[in-house]
Order: sequence, then C-alpha cells, then structure tokens
Amino acid sequence: MNVAWQIHRLAVKVRTKMNETYTVVIERDEDGYYVGSVPALPGCHTQAKSIGQLMERMEEAIALWLEVGKAPEPNPLELVGI
Repeated sequence: MNVAWQIHRLAVKVRTKMNETYTVVIERDEDGYYVGSVPALPGCHTQAKSIGQLMERMEEAIALWLEVGKAPEPNPLELVGI
C-alpha cells in the first residue's frame, strides 16, 4: 500500500507572558492536524485542527512546561536490593 502525504513545516516565534521568546516548529500531519513542538523545551508539544487554536495551546503548553520545569525535582529512589 502506497500512502502519499506531505508534511508542511513552519517555524514561528512565541513570546510568553514573562517576555521570553521560543521557536515553535509547526508540522501538518496526514490527518490534517497541526502539530507544534518547541525544540528548546524537550517534550513540549501539542496539536490542533487550526493554526490559531494550535498557537493558543502552544502558549499554554510552554507556560505549563516552564512551571513544571521550575518545580523542585523529587529525590530519586535508591535501589536497596533485589
């Protein structure tokens, strides 16, 4: 089965409320959804049916990523034995 589809890729800048700017890479998948990710923030991504909705969600995703990223990390578990 030969499936033909094309990803459109675009990079835009998003300014947060704290006046920081991040580059968002936007791709369009085979189902027509726009997928946005922030290369500078690993794991920070979201998707939406329209670019406008995607940008709103990206601002929220960036804010949440930064909020969680600034929280103190829990103490790692120590392996005692098997």
